Amino acid sequence: MSGGKAKVAIIGSGNIGTDLMFKVLRTAQHLEMGAMVGIDPESDGLARAGRLGVPTTHEGVEGLIALPNFDEISIIFDATSARAHHANAARLLPLGKRLIDLTPAAIGPYTVPAVNLEQHLDAPVVNMVTCGGQATIPVVAAISSVAPVPYAEIVASISSKSAGPGTRANIDEFTETTSAAIVQVGGARRGKAIIILNPADPPLIMRDTVFALVDAPDDATVERIRQSVEQMVAKVATYVPGYRLKQRVDISPIPADQPVETLLEPGTPRPTHQVSVFLEVEGAGHYLPAYSGNLDIMTAAALQVADRIAANQLLLLQEA
Repeated sequence: MSGGKAKVAIIGSGNIGTDLMFKVLRTAQHLEMGAMVGIDPESDGLARAGRLGVPTTHEGVEGLIALPNFDEISIIFDATSARAHHANAARLLPLGKRLIDLTPAAIGPYTVPAVNLEQHLDAPVVNMVTCGGQATIPVVAAISSVAPVPYAEIVASISSKSAGPGTRANIDEFTETTSAAIVQVGGARRGKAIIILNPADPPLIMRDTVFALVDAPDDATVERIRQSVEQMVAKVATYVPGYRLKQRVDISPIPADQPVETLLEPGTPRPTHQVSVFLEVEGAGHYLPAYSGNLDIMTAAALQVADRIAANQLLLLQEA
């Protein structure tokens, strides 16, 4: 670390990687750019990085390793694809680099800053789940902290214009990774994830819906669930300013004739209430349009993780 800051590299010079670079340059407390890595020498991200004085390479991971300052870089963001991340991790982890994975590859532990960041500060690689996961898992966790959640379902609706080739190529991984993280991080017993690419023009900002089945035996529990969700939304908004509730949290009794048993694991008692939470995420506009909240929440969450890891590294150095 130099001057109390950790040098970072970003693999992937597309929309996500470029937005992340601007966040590191503008808002990070303990990070500084060490390199921008791509495979397209004509990419806008590499051009912008070069104009800002950031070392660049269009030769991928091998080009990164060959850079003169590679040994100074301690944290590497991977903003490529799930398939590419497997190869990148295999090459970089043996070299002692900490990896923050913005793809749905799910090699390292699922990490959602508002929920479990402190648990994974020493992990060699952490996985940022997905944009839908970052937006909705904090809400599931807030609900499950008050009452058991036998089933939770999330729907992420994003503008088709903000869904680049990487997002489109990873649709299956999105649903699988997000569903698994709803259980492992959110605390639901079962989870399901759906993504919708909205072709509306002008583009609409990201909208997310959380449906959770719970057992809320009294009015006091219902109110505690609502307060827990509102507090969690405020917590996420500290690092994703455009993250907000679209309307008041709705908690309604489940009608007796509503067939919810097929959603539950066998033997699970029938829940009493459905919690419905409607969210929207507006992008900060650092590089991407404001409607690209799905990309902005990923880069903001990844920055939060890296900044906290770097702060922890600095603390350990001071104590040594």
